[in-house]
Amino acid sequence: MLRLLTIEYHKLKHSKTSRVLIIGYFILLSAIALLASIKFNLFGAEFRLADQGIFNFPYIWHFNTYVAAILKFFLAVVIVSMTANEYSNRTLKQNLIDGLSKKEFILSKFLTVVVFSAVSTIFVAVLSLILGFAFSDFTEASIVFSDMEYLLAFFIKLVAFFSFCLFLGILIKRSAFALGFLLMWYFFEGVVQLVCLFFQEKYDMEGLRSNVTQFLPLESMSNLIEQPITRLNVVQSAANQIQADVLSDYTVYFHEIAIVSLWIFIFIYASLALLKKRDL
Repeated sequence: MLRLLTIEYHKLKHSKTSRVLIIGYFILLSAIALLASIKFNLFGAEFRLADQGIFNFPYIWHFNTYVAAILKFFLAVVIVSMTANEYSNRTLKQNLIDGLSKKEFILSKFLTVVVFSAVSTIFVAVLSLILGFAFSDFTEASIVFSDMEYLLAFFIKLVAFFSFCLFLGILIKRSAFALGFLLMWYFFEGVVQLVCLFFQEKYDMEGLRSNVTQFLPLESMSNLIEQPITRLNVVQSAANQIQADVLSDYTVYFHEIAIVSLWIFIFIYASLALLKKRDL
């Protein structure tokens, strides 16, 4: 396992684009902290995001993992590029000649995906603890360490998304086309949602859209961490004034983790099956 990770490390080490994207990703993650100290001037009044409770424990686990997950596209480009470059640079063929099996090749990529996801999760956890203890109104241990399931959901979400990118890199073999396909898949799932919504309303089939789309790969990943904005007191107060119901179900469910885990298995297995089928 260490040998496979070492091989991938040396490949990434000599890729200037990958280094820039990885460093940029962690700098942007750190930028979440800057939001805390920035004061905005709105109509003559000072406004600071940290004062709105976004860094209160345990809400910070939900907020930070949701925001950090948006930045995953930086590492997605790295995953797709490092996979597609194996074909364009002919390093895949050279690795196989040097004795690396196709199973070991996919395993080395998957281990890299897991390492990226684990490091990101640890980084967000440490950042959240620092921000929480600096700005939270509640620092009791029972509150600080509640809602930690969002970190697990964040880790699973990253592993699944990067596994999807790995599969696309193997399938299409060109990084630009693979990223284009990823964008098209977003549109495809959007169309499926609209079609389900149409039939749901026309035939009064309550829950049809969510029951169907929860099994789609990107939607199932998205369901792991619901948007946290409507949990803020200031948003709920505003909604109460106009008598609007903005509350959602923010729970991280086991069956949602199981669906995403199944997609991880499908993507990795399909990547290996594709590689075995090809004559390299």
